[in-house]
Amino acid sequence: MTLTVYLALFAWPVLTLFLFAAMPSLRATVVSMAAGWMFLPVAGFKLPGLPDYTKLTAISLGVLLGTLVFDPARLGRLRPRWFDVPMLVWWLVPMASSITNGLGAYDGGSSMMKGTEYWVIPYLIGRLYFSDAAGLRELAMGMIVGGLVYVPLCLFEARMSPQLHTWVYGYHQHQFIQSWRFGGWRPTVFMQHGLMVAAWMATASLVGVWMWRVGELKRLRGWPFGWLLAALVGTTLLCRSVGAIALLAAGLGAMTVARTWRITAAVWVLATVPFLYVGVRVVSQWDASELIAVSKMISSERAESLKTRIDNENQLIARAMERPVFGWGLWGRARIIDEEEDQDLSRTDGMWIIALGNHGVVGLGAFFGWLILPPALLLWRAGPGVFKHPGAAPAVAVLVSVLLFTIDTLPNSMINPLLVAAAGGLGPVAMAVGVRRGVGRAGAGVPRGVPAVGGAQGGGA
Repeated sequence: MTLTVYLALFAWPVLTLFLFAAMPSLRATVVSMAAGWMFLPVAGFKLPGLPDYTKLTAISLGVLLGTLVFDPARLGRLRPRWFDVPMLVWWLVPMASSITNGLGAYDGGSSMMKGTEYWVIPYLIGRLYFSDAAGLRELAMGMIVGGLVYVPLCLFEARMSPQLHTWVYGYHQHQFIQSWRFGGWRPTVFMQHGLMVAAWMATASLVGVWMWRVGELKRLRGWPFGWLLAALVGTTLLCRSVGAIALLAAGLGAMTVARTWRITAAVWVLATVPFLYVGVRVVSQWDASELIAVSKMISSERAESLKTRIDNENQLIARAMERPVFGWGLWGRARIIDEEEDQDLSRTDGMWIIALGNHGVVGLGAFFGWLILPPALLLWRAGPGVFKHPGAAPAVAVLVSVLLFTIDTLPNSMINPLLVAAAGGLGPVAMAVGVRRGVGRAGAGVPRGVPAVGGAQGGGA
């Protein structure tokens, strides 16, 4: 590890404290989370008895310290709600997995600590800071600005190959060969993989397009936002990820249908895709041949890669169903091992198959639950009218972004702490919305409080 890696990771919590001292805590949280995720190195340091210290650790620790020092009253106002139950189960299920596999309570506690770092703390940050309309708008603007900041970096790497992480931190963060796709370079910048960058840019594009489309954001720091948005979307396409582009198109299409015809069915489809996919793969044993055929129309190489994923999933599903309730626990026990050659034969790409193998149906249900329940709750309580109101655009865009992130966990296992935090914030926002049947005629389907945030021209971040 180079000196810059140590300096960046271990100085970040201190820098976050300065951010909290210099600006409102809400904005400091967004800046710290977005900038840390975008620019800190992909590295990990082993700590005795603790999860590895990574960029996610640095980000979470910084925000928690900033809150304790500069905004402790916010912690005092936090109250658990019924929609937090899936996250509670997801946090506790590693203990059940360890005990039922004879690994003991110590192993279960260690597994829970890892889950706390990756999922619980970002979710908690969302409950603290993004649980109202103002918080969701700040988060949405942070995503947009973050995407725009990445535009020149992505364009550079799309032309010159992924080099920035190597120049700054001294090494490439992944297999370099995976950076070449469709006759060009896939930007990696300072994230773990080009797919993660593509997902980040697609999320920023979706939020930006929707806020511009409904008239919530027309200018950004005095610049016409339409031109900035064109650069953002164009760069997203140059990230060369079919999955990210498809999810962007699906999200925008579903929102457009809801806005144009006041029918939210397409958005509900997004919410049900993870359950449908898992159901047909596990229960009906669907071989996904249709998906492979469609993928072959795009690229024979991509089709072969997808077939390899599906074949691996089939083996891992069979292994997981040997312990269907709480799974096999950690330490690779859910993987396929050639005992004679002592070789791991598994390829676990999707987060869903990892959750199913490690923590069973209970863990997988809890994982999908805390991701899908909050946006679904907001969608049901707000109704189709929310898609027409400019002031509700940030909440709508974040809602759909969380659903798309959940779908992305089917083929991939890449985290995005801002969207984990967004899921934590959407539940309280949903509960603050008048149920659509109870809202007056003038505001039918419009969340109470959300329209008051931002004007028709939007604001800067």
